[in-house]
Amino acid sequence: MPNGYQNRILYADLTERTTRTEEPGDAFYRTYLGGWGIIAHELLKRAPVGVDPFAPENPLIFATGVLTGSNAPSSGRHAVGAKSPLTGGFGESDVGGYWGTELKRAGLDAVVITGASAEPVYLWIRDGEAEIRDARHLWGRETADVQEQIREDLGDPKVRVAQCGIAGENLVRYACIMHDVSRAAGRGGLGAVMGAKKLRAVAVRGTGSIENANPDELVKIRDGFIRLREQHWQGLQRDGTGAGVGSLQERGLLPTRNFREGTFDGWEKITGERITEKYLVGRDTCHVCPVGCKRKVAVEGKVDPAYGGPEYESLGAFGSLCGNDDLESILVANQLCNAYGIDVISAGATIAWLMESFEKGLVTAEDTGGIDVQFGDAEAIPQLVEAIARREGFGDTLAEGSWRAAQAIGRGTEAFAVHVKGQELPMHDGRSRFGLGFSYAVSATGADHIHSIHDEAMSVEAGMAMLQYSYGITHEPIPQNDLSARKVRGAAYLNTHLMLFNSLGWCFFHNYSVPRTRDVVQAVTGWNIQAFELMKAGERAQTLARSFNVREGLTAADDVLPPRMAEPIRSTAIDGWRIDPEEFFRARSLYYGMMGWDEETGVPKAWKLHELGIGWVADLIEAA
Repeated sequence: MPNGYQNRILYADLTERTTRTEEPGDAFYRTYLGGWGIIAHELLKRAPVGVDPFAPENPLIFATGVLTGSNAPSSGRHAVGAKSPLTGGFGESDVGGYWGTELKRAGLDAVVITGASAEPVYLWIRDGEAEIRDARHLWGRETADVQEQIREDLGDPKVRVAQCGIAGENLVRYACIMHDVSRAAGRGGLGAVMGAKKLRAVAVRGTGSIENANPDELVKIRDGFIRLREQHWQGLQRDGTGAGVGSLQERGLLPTRNFREGTFDGWEKITGERITEKYLVGRDTCHVCPVGCKRKVAVEGKVDPAYGGPEYESLGAFGSLCGNDDLESILVANQLCNAYGIDVISAGATIAWLMESFEKGLVTAEDTGGIDVQFGDAEAIPQLVEAIARREGFGDTLAEGSWRAAQAIGRGTEAFAVHVKGQELPMHDGRSRFGLGFSYAVSATGADHIHSIHDEAMSVEAGMAMLQYSYGITHEPIPQNDLSARKVRGAAYLNTHLMLFNSLGWCFFHNYSVPRTRDVVQAVTGWNIQAFELMKAGERAQTLARSFNVREGLTAADDVLPPRMAEPIRSTAIDGWRIDPEEFFRARSLYYGMMGWDEETGVPKAWKLHELGIGWVADLIEAA
């Protein structure tokens, strides 16, 4: 039996109501690893050229990595992908928890779903056997209710459920896929792909095992790393990712009022520490994670701890970005997103776009059917989330995302839509870290902070020491507001490293060096794998996603930053920072070249595809 993977992928056709499995073999897993890599491979192989994201032929892919469900610390992640309804290109989102581990225990590494059902259904997987079941009784219900109902129907409280929610049913373009109610595969609108297929949920139960080649070595690695990093995690364990609000405020990096500013006067009211003091009722974690950053919060009559609690992205998106310091308003909006299946980042950013458009007088209550919303309007935010999920009134326009909403309204509101490829920026302003902002632009998915460099790794001595150990980069630390060739080189390496994590099924909070990552992969799989091979796997995954976008008609013209990133930020610590467009385009050309893509068009060169062992993609690009 293989280690680290089960060598089985399930294919389900909802139109024909059939299922089958394939066994790709060891070479496939060693080439693509899982997660992002498998998703990119499957989309290029199985999605028709130019497929509409809502068409039955658009594959929806759930993919674990070779580390998912292993004894490696924080190996509870997996990825979901499809052609994105939000960007029209490669869509991929990562999520933690236990669902991916359960799929592995059920004897599967991935699930690829095509077709569409005429009536609502859900996919039930138990120990490798799959069944398409009726879900008409689940349609239109909130996620916690649906999960409870599925477990009751199946007579097993240990079933793990991934579902699209009401927002996905209504094809909200940034609908997410909720796992176990409180964990979201949040970006790219993948919940809407699920809804278009009339697939309400994928329920999984596995009683098998996941083998590790060298479990004793994994214990040593885990124990050593915990001793090394335990102090670093204390803030995350106590206050969750929201513990970072104060630090970002101090450094002028807290996105405020639709990314115009980097500091927020009401920041102290929306911190992770404030949640811990007043609303925290429990903590949660993911598979074999020593950190435990998940929250459970409650507000009597308003917020149910079953839906977990807000991450930093929720606090930023519904808080400072909207000029809102009412924490209960944020908690309610976050719960609504989890209950309906909505990406908190795109929801908050789209509402912030509307607020600025109102402030400038470019949108009025006459346009919105009576809605008049200004920055700081705590009551309006949850109401708008509700309207978005149900596509009611002006919520129907907002459900398209800020970019499409701005295109529909016009009048100059396009300048206030802060997005890349139609996907709204996360709560990390690109002007606060130039490498991060740059990476948003060249990302295949549009703006995403999970697989994009955070410049802190290159701005301090300790970070540079890790870069030297991993990649042989020996130069001095680089300021965060630098976009020189040195920064571009670091972005090329670090983005590839993060892509590797997304393929392995590993949480990037661990921030392992490449050699240490190799040690973990060897201990799990038993492969005699080297750091070079792993980095090539990350590069391969990135280039496959780029190739899919090229095939689908995206060009270098889509690898750009929104106008706001060229405007000086208003912030105490970094006042005036901006990304100069000329400097950006010089950096983009350098990055393309370093990745083996055409320096002007960004199209992967045939020699690079062959060097990565994916020469078959060259024919697809040439045909496009």
